[in-house]
Amino acid sequence: MAGIYVHIPFCKKACHYCNFHFSTQTKYIDEFQTSILQEIVLQKQYLTDPIETLYFGGGTPSLLSPEAIASIYTHIQQNFELAPNLEFTIEANPDDISLEKAKAWKALGINRLSIGIQSFQPHSLAWMNRAHTVEQSHEALLNAKSAGFENISTDLIYGTPHLSDADLLEDIKWLKHYNIPHISCYALTVEEKTALHTLIQKQKIEGIDAAHQARHFEIIVNELSENGFEHYEISNFSKPGWRSKHNSNYWNGIPYLGLGPSAHSYNKISRQWNVANNQLYFQSIAKNQLPFEVEILETVTRYNEYIMISLRQMEGFSALHIQTAFGESYLEHTLHTAAKMIKEGQLIPTPQGYTLSKQAKFFADGIASDFFIVD
Repeated sequence: MAGIYVHIPFCKKACHYCNFHFSTQTKYIDEFQTSILQEIVLQKQYLTDPIETLYFGGGTPSLLSPEAIASIYTHIQQNFELAPNLEFTIEANPDDISLEKAKAWKALGINRLSIGIQSFQPHSLAWMNRAHTVEQSHEALLNAKSAGFENISTDLIYGTPHLSDADLLEDIKWLKHYNIPHISCYALTVEEKTALHTLIQKQKIEGIDAAHQARHFEIIVNELSENGFEHYEISNFSKPGWRSKHNSNYWNGIPYLGLGPSAHSYNKISRQWNVANNQLYFQSIAKNQLPFEVEILETVTRYNEYIMISLRQMEGFSALHIQTAFGESYLEHTLHTAAKMIKEGQLIPTPQGYTLSKQAKFFADGIASDFFIVD
Protein backbone atom coordinates (compact mmCIF):
# COMPACT_ATOMS: atom_id res chain seq x y z
CA MET A 1 0.00 0.00 0.00
CA ALA A 2 1.01 3.66 -0.33
CA GLY A 3 -0.16 7.17 0.55
CA ILE A 4 -0.53 10.59 -1.04
CA TYR A 5 -0.10 13.90 0.77
CA VAL A 6 -1.34 17.14 -0.84
CA HIS A 7 0.16 20.31 0.61
CA ILE A 8 -2.13 23.34 0.43
CA PRO A 9 0.26 26.28 1.04
CA PHE A 10 -2.20 29.01 2.05
CA CYS A 11 -3.45 30.46 5.34
CA LYS A 12 -5.64 33.40 6.32
CA LYS A 13 -3.00 34.66 8.75
CA ALA A 14 0.35 33.58 10.16
CA CYS A 15 0.33 31.85 13.54
CA HIS A 16 3.28 33.09 15.59
CA TYR A 17 4.78 29.63 16.12
CA CYS A 18 4.41 28.16 12.61
CA ASN A 19 7.44 27.31 10.46
CA PHE A 20 5.60 25.28 7.80
CA HIS A 21 5.63 26.56 4.24
CA PHE A 22 2.58 28.72 3.58
CA SER A 23 1.50 32.05 2.14
CA THR A 24 -1.28 34.46 3.04
CA GLN A 25 -1.53 35.46 -0.65
CA THR A 26 -4.71 33.47 -1.24
CA LYS A 27 -5.22 35.18 -4.61
CA TYR A 28 -2.90 32.50 -6.04
CA ILE A 29 -5.15 29.57 -5.08
CA ASP A 30 -6.46 29.15 -8.64
CA GLU A 31 -2.92 29.08 -10.03
CA PHE A 32 -1.99 26.54 -7.38
CA GLN A 33 -4.89 24.31 -8.35
CA THR A 34 -3.84 24.34 -12.01
CA SER A 35 -0.31 23.36 -11.00
CA ILE A 36 -1.30 20.59 -8.59
CA LEU A 37 -3.47 18.95 -11.26
CA GLN A 38 -0.52 18.94 -13.63
CA GLU A 39 1.87 17.62 -10.97
CA ILE A 40 -0.49 14.69 -10.34
CA VAL A 41 -0.05 13.69 -14.00
CA LEU A 42 3.72 14.22 -13.92
CA GLN A 43 4.07 12.04 -10.80
CA LYS A 44 1.66 9.26 -11.74
CA GLN A 45 4.50 6.72 -12.03
CA TYR A 46 6.09 7.47 -8.64
CA LEU A 47 3.94 4.96 -6.73
CA THR A 48 3.04 1.49 -7.96
CA ASP A 49 0.95 0.20 -5.04
CA PRO A 50 -2.72 1.09 -4.41
CA ILE A 51 -3.27 4.31 -2.46
CA GLU A 52 -4.51 3.47 1.04
CA THR A 53 -4.43 6.98 2.51
CA LEU A 54 -5.00 10.45 1.06
CA TYR A 55 -4.22 13.47 3.21
CA PHE A 56 -4.84 17.14 2.46
CA GLY A 57 -2.57 19.15 4.78
CA GLY A 58 -1.04 22.58 4.93
CA GLY A 59 -1.26 25.38 5.36
CA THR A 60 -5.02 25.42 5.59
CA PRO A 61 -6.71 23.00 3.16
CA SER A 62 -10.14 24.08 4.37
CA LEU A 63 -9.57 27.40 2.56
CA LEU A 64 -10.15 25.57 -0.70
CA SER A 65 -13.71 25.34 -1.96
CA PRO A 66 -15.33 21.89 -1.94
CA GLU A 67 -15.31 22.10 -5.74
CA ALA A 68 -11.54 22.65 -5.81
CA ILE A 69 -10.97 19.71 -3.46
CA ALA A 70 -13.27 17.56 -5.61
CA SER A 71 -11.29 18.47 -8.71
CA ILE A 72 -7.97 17.43 -7.12
CA TYR A 73 -9.51 14.24 -5.76
CA THR A 74 -10.99 13.32 -9.16
CA HIS A 75 -7.61 13.88 -10.81
CA ILE A 76 -5.95 11.58 -8.27
CA GLN A 77 -8.62 8.93 -8.91
CA GLN A 78 -7.90 9.12 -12.64
CA ASN A 79 -4.14 8.71 -12.25
CA PHE A 80 -3.73 6.35 -9.28
CA GLU A 81 -5.37 3.17 -8.06
CA LEU A 82 -7.24 3.92 -4.84
CA ALA A 83 -7.82 1.18 -2.28
CA PRO A 84 -11.49 0.49 -1.43
CA ASN A 85 -10.92 1.31 2.26
CA LEU A 86 -9.24 4.65 1.56
CA GLU A 87 -8.65 6.85 4.61
CA PHE A 88 -9.26 10.38 3.26
CA THR A 89 -8.27 13.16 5.67
CA ILE A 90 -8.50 16.92 5.42
CA GLU A 91 -7.00 19.37 7.89
CA ALA A 92 -9.39 22.19 8.74
CA ASN A 93 -9.44 25.27 10.90
CA PRO A 94 -12.53 25.79 13.08
CA ASP A 95 -13.50 29.06 11.40
CA ASP A 96 -13.85 27.24 8.06
CA ILE A 97 -16.13 24.41 9.19
CA SER A 98 -19.69 25.42 8.40
CA LEU A 99 -22.34 22.70 8.40
CA GLU A 100 -22.76 23.15 4.64
CA LYS A 101 -19.03 22.70 3.98
CA ALA A 102 -18.77 19.72 6.32
CA LYS A 103 -21.65 18.01 4.50
CA ALA A 104 -19.98 18.73 1.15
CA TRP A 105 -16.73 17.14 2.37
CA LYS A 106 -18.63 14.09 3.58
CA ALA A 107 -20.43 13.74 0.26
CA LEU A 108 -17.11 13.95 -1.57
CA GLY A 109 -15.76 10.94 0.33
CA ILE A 110 -13.65 12.62 2.99
CA ASN A 111 -14.02 10.38 6.04
CA ARG A 112 -11.58 11.90 8.53
CA LEU A 113 -11.26 15.48 9.80
CA SER A 114 -8.19 16.87 11.54
CA ILE A 115 -9.28 20.08 13.26
CA GLY A 116 -6.80 22.67 14.50
CA ILE A 117 -8.43 23.54 17.81
CA GLN A 118 -5.07 24.20 19.60
CA SER A 119 -6.83 25.50 22.73
CA PHE A 120 -10.23 26.40 24.12
CA GLN A 121 -8.69 29.33 26.03
CA PRO A 122 -9.17 32.80 24.46
CA HIS A 123 -5.88 34.12 25.83
CA SER A 124 -3.97 31.17 24.35
CA LEU A 125 -5.50 31.63 20.91
CA ALA A 126 -4.65 35.34 21.01
CA TRP A 127 -1.07 34.58 22.16
CA MET A 128 -0.64 32.15 19.23
CA ASN A 129 -2.28 34.60 16.77
CA ARG A 130 -4.85 32.02 15.70
CA ALA A 131 -7.56 33.08 13.25
CA HIS A 132 -10.47 31.41 15.08
CA THR A 133 -12.31 31.96 18.34
CA VAL A 134 -13.30 29.54 21.10
CA GLU A 135 -16.92 29.83 20.02
CA GLN A 136 -15.98 28.82 16.48
CA SER A 137 -14.20 25.74 17.85
CA HIS A 138 -17.34 24.55 19.59
CA GLU A 139 -19.47 25.28 16.53
CA ALA A 140 -17.00 23.46 14.26
CA LEU A 141 -17.10 20.30 16.36
CA LEU A 142 -20.89 20.35 16.45
CA ASN A 143 -21.04 20.90 12.68
CA ALA A 144 -18.61 18.05 12.02
CA LYS A 145 -20.69 15.71 14.18
CA SER A 146 -23.95 16.86 12.57
CA ALA A 147 -22.49 16.19 9.10
CA GLY A 148 -21.85 12.59 10.11
CA PHE A 149 -18.12 12.62 10.84
CA GLU A 150 -17.04 10.12 13.48
CA ASN A 151 -13.32 9.92 12.68
CA ILE A 152 -12.28 13.30 14.07
CA SER A 153 -8.83 14.29 15.25
CA THR A 154 -8.10 17.52 17.09
CA ASP A 155 -4.81 19.29 17.76
CA LEU A 156 -3.84 20.76 21.11
CA ILE A 157 -0.76 22.86 21.83
CA TYR A 158 0.56 22.71 25.39
CA GLY A 159 3.37 24.33 27.30
CA THR A 160 2.67 27.92 26.27
CA PRO A 161 3.66 30.39 29.00
CA HIS A 162 0.12 31.52 29.82
CA LEU A 163 -1.59 28.12 29.68
CA SER A 164 -2.14 27.01 33.27
CA ASP A 165 -2.61 23.43 34.42
CA ALA A 166 -6.29 24.22 34.96
CA ASP A 167 -6.58 25.60 31.41
CA LEU A 168 -5.07 22.42 29.99
CA LEU A 169 -7.40 20.22 32.01
CA GLU A 170 -10.36 22.23 30.71
CA ASP A 171 -9.13 21.78 27.11
CA ILE A 172 -9.00 18.01 27.65
CA LYS A 173 -12.41 18.07 29.35
CA TRP A 174 -14.01 19.63 26.28
CA LEU A 175 -12.52 17.02 23.95
CA LYS A 176 -13.84 14.27 26.20
CA HIS A 177 -17.22 16.02 26.18
CA TYR A 178 -17.33 15.83 22.36
CA ASN A 179 -16.11 12.21 22.42
CA ILE A 180 -13.18 12.94 20.09
CA PRO A 181 -11.45 9.61 19.29
CA HIS A 182 -8.04 10.99 18.27
CA ILE A 183 -6.05 13.82 19.85
CA SER A 184 -2.67 15.15 18.75
CA CYS A 185 -0.82 17.09 21.47
CA TYR A 186 2.21 19.17 20.59
CA ALA A 187 4.63 20.92 22.92
CA LEU A 188 5.11 24.47 21.71
CA THR A 189 8.52 24.75 20.08
CA VAL A 190 10.31 27.96 19.17
CA GLU A 191 11.54 27.65 15.60
CA GLU A 192 13.93 30.12 14.00
CA LYS A 193 12.52 32.52 11.42
CA THR A 194 9.10 32.55 13.10
CA ALA A 195 7.34 35.52 14.67
CA LEU A 196 7.45 33.72 18.02
CA HIS A 197 11.24 33.39 17.88
CA THR A 198 11.59 37.08 17.05
CA LEU A 199 9.24 38.19 19.84
CA ILE A 200 11.10 36.10 22.43
CA GLN A 201 14.51 37.30 21.20
CA LYS A 202 13.33 40.90 21.57
CA GLN A 203 11.97 40.01 25.05
CA LYS A 204 8.51 41.18 24.07
CA ILE A 205 6.94 37.95 25.29
CA GLU A 206 7.92 35.27 27.77
CA GLY A 207 10.01 32.32 26.62
CA ILE A 208 9.33 28.59 26.97
CA ASP A 209 9.80 26.80 30.31
CA ALA A 210 10.86 23.15 29.87
CA ALA A 211 9.63 22.15 33.34
CA HIS A 212 6.22 23.69 32.58
CA GLN A 213 6.03 21.70 29.35
CA ALA A 214 7.09 18.46 31.04
CA ARG A 215 4.35 18.87 33.66
CA HIS A 216 1.76 19.51 30.94
CA PHE A 217 2.92 16.41 29.08
CA GLU A 218 2.48 14.34 32.22
CA ILE A 219 -1.02 15.75 32.74
CA ILE A 220 -2.01 14.89 29.17
CA VAL A 221 -0.62 11.36 29.34
CA ASN A 222 -2.33 10.63 32.66
CA GLU A 223 -5.69 12.18 31.74
CA LEU A 224 -5.99 10.55 28.35
CA SER A 225 -4.68 7.16 29.49
CA GLU A 226 -7.26 7.10 32.28
CA ASN A 227 -9.94 7.77 29.67
CA GLY A 228 -9.12 4.83 27.42
CA PHE A 229 -6.70 6.46 24.96
CA GLU A 230 -3.66 4.64 23.60
CA HIS A 231 -0.50 6.74 23.68
CA TYR A 232 0.55 5.22 20.38
CA GLU A 233 3.05 7.92 19.37
CA ILE A 234 4.72 10.61 21.47
CA SER A 235 2.37 13.35 20.25
CA ASN A 236 -0.65 11.20 19.38
CA PHE A 237 -3.39 9.55 21.40
CA SER A 238 -6.33 7.54 20.12
CA LYS A 239 -9.15 5.35 21.28
CA PRO A 240 -8.55 1.73 20.17
CA GLY A 241 -9.14 1.42 16.44
CA TRP A 242 -8.89 5.17 15.73
CA ARG A 243 -5.19 5.67 15.02
CA SER A 244 -4.23 7.84 12.07
CA LYS A 245 -3.54 5.29 9.33
CA HIS A 246 -1.80 7.91 7.18
CA ASN A 247 0.68 9.03 9.82
CA SER A 248 1.20 5.47 11.07
CA ASN A 249 2.17 4.47 7.54
CA TYR A 250 4.70 7.33 7.45
CA TRP A 251 6.25 6.09 10.66
CA ASN A 252 6.32 2.48 9.50
CA GLY A 253 8.14 3.17 6.25
CA ILE A 254 5.25 2.88 3.78
CA PRO A 255 5.98 4.79 0.51
CA TYR A 256 4.17 8.07 -0.08
CA LEU A 257 3.98 10.83 -2.65
CA GLY A 258 3.92 14.48 -1.66
CA LEU A 259 2.24 16.95 -4.01
CA GLY A 260 2.49 20.73 -3.83
CA PRO A 261 5.17 23.24 -2.82
CA SER A 262 7.56 21.91 -0.10
CA ALA A 263 5.87 18.47 -0.06
CA HIS A 264 8.09 15.45 0.63
CA SER A 265 7.99 12.02 -1.03
CA TYR A 266 9.53 8.68 -0.03
CA ASN A 267 9.90 5.39 -1.93
CA LYS A 268 12.14 3.37 0.47
CA ILE A 269 15.21 4.14 -1.64
CA SER A 270 15.21 7.93 -1.64
CA ARG A 271 13.46 10.98 -0.25
CA GLN A 272 12.65 14.01 -2.34
CA TRP A 273 11.08 17.36 -1.62
CA ASN A 274 9.53 20.05 -3.78
CA VAL A 275 10.80 23.60 -3.79
CA ALA A 276 9.35 25.63 -0.89
CA ASN A 277 8.45 28.60 -3.08
CA ASN A 278 5.01 28.93 -4.62
CA GLN A 279 6.01 30.98 -7.67
CA LEU A 280 8.98 28.76 -8.54
CA TYR A 281 6.72 25.74 -8.15
CA PHE A 282 4.09 27.25 -10.49
CA GLN A 283 6.72 28.18 -13.09
CA SER A 284 8.38 24.76 -13.09
CA ILE A 285 5.14 22.81 -13.36
CA ALA A 286 4.03 25.06 -16.24
CA LYS A 287 7.14 23.82 -18.08
CA ASN A 288 6.29 20.18 -17.22
CA GLN A 289 9.28 20.08 -14.87
CA LEU A 290 9.24 18.67 -11.34
CA PRO A 291 10.92 21.19 -9.01
CA PHE A 292 12.44 18.86 -6.42
CA GLU A 293 15.69 17.84 -4.75
CA VAL A 294 16.44 14.22 -3.92
CA GLU A 295 18.46 12.35 -1.29
CA ILE A 296 19.46 8.70 -1.71
CA LEU A 297 19.03 7.10 1.70
CA GLU A 298 22.15 5.30 2.88
CA THR A 299 21.95 2.49 5.43
CA VAL A 300 23.12 4.65 8.32
CA THR A 301 20.48 7.30 7.55
CA ARG A 302 17.73 4.70 7.39
CA TYR A 303 18.91 3.21 10.71
CA ASN A 304 18.97 6.57 12.49
CA GLU A 305 15.50 7.40 11.19
CA TYR A 306 14.15 3.99 12.20
CA ILE A 307 15.42 4.44 15.76
CA MET A 308 14.02 7.96 16.01
CA ILE A 309 10.59 7.00 14.70
CA SER A 310 10.26 3.64 16.45
CA LEU A 311 11.12 5.07 19.88
CA ARG A 312 8.38 7.65 19.41
CA GLN A 313 5.84 4.83 18.96
CA MET A 314 4.41 2.67 21.73
CA GLU A 315 5.69 -0.55 20.12
CA GLY A 316 9.32 0.63 20.23
CA PHE A 317 12.08 -0.89 18.12
CA SER A 318 12.38 -4.48 16.93
CA ALA A 319 15.74 -6.22 17.37
CA LEU A 320 14.91 -8.63 14.57
CA HIS A 321 14.05 -5.79 12.20
CA ILE A 322 17.35 -4.07 12.96
CA GLN A 323 19.27 -7.26 12.35
CA THR A 324 17.41 -8.04 9.12
CA ALA A 325 17.24 -4.53 7.65
CA PHE A 326 20.61 -3.14 8.73
CA GLY A 327 22.87 -6.03 9.75
CA GLU A 328 24.50 -7.66 12.76
CA SER A 329 26.83 -4.73 13.52
CA TYR A 330 23.85 -2.36 13.83
CA LEU A 331 22.11 -4.76 16.20
CA GLU A 332 25.23 -5.01 18.37
CA HIS A 333 25.49 -1.22 18.47
CA THR A 334 21.81 -0.91 19.40
CA LEU A 335 21.92 -3.44 22.23
CA HIS A 336 25.17 -1.99 23.59
CA THR A 337 23.70 1.53 23.61
CA ALA A 338 20.46 0.30 25.15
CA ALA A 339 22.15 -1.51 28.06
CA LYS A 340 22.71 1.64 30.17
CA MET A 341 19.23 2.96 29.39
CA ILE A 342 17.69 -0.32 30.51
CA LYS A 343 19.51 -0.08 33.86
CA GLU A 344 18.33 3.52 34.30
CA GLY A 345 14.72 2.56 33.57
CA GLN A 346 14.45 4.52 30.32
CA LEU A 347 13.83 1.42 28.20
CA ILE A 348 11.63 -1.56 28.98
CA PRO A 349 11.50 -4.90 27.11
CA THR A 350 8.82 -5.90 24.62
CA PRO A 351 8.41 -9.27 22.86
CA GLN A 352 10.24 -7.78 19.86
CA GLY A 353 12.78 -5.44 21.43
CA TYR A 354 12.49 -2.35 23.62
CA THR A 355 10.25 0.65 24.08
CA LEU A 356 10.45 3.80 26.19
CA SER A 357 9.24 3.72 29.77
CA LYS A 358 6.48 6.14 30.70
CA GLN A 359 8.83 8.54 32.50
CA ALA A 360 11.20 8.62 29.51
CA LYS A 361 8.65 9.49 26.83
CA PHE A 362 8.98 13.27 27.21
CA PHE A 363 12.68 12.88 26.37
CA ALA A 364 12.15 10.54 23.40
CA ASP A 365 14.07 12.52 20.78
CA GLY A 366 17.06 13.05 23.04
CA ILE A 367 17.20 9.37 23.97
CA ALA A 368 16.92 8.35 20.31
CA SER A 369 19.83 10.61 19.38
CA ASP A 370 22.11 8.61 21.70
CA PHE A 371 21.66 5.67 19.33
CA PHE A 372 22.55 7.61 16.20
CA ILE A 373 25.56 6.56 14.17
CA VAL A 374 27.44 9.49 12.62
CA ASP A 375 29.77 8.72 9.70
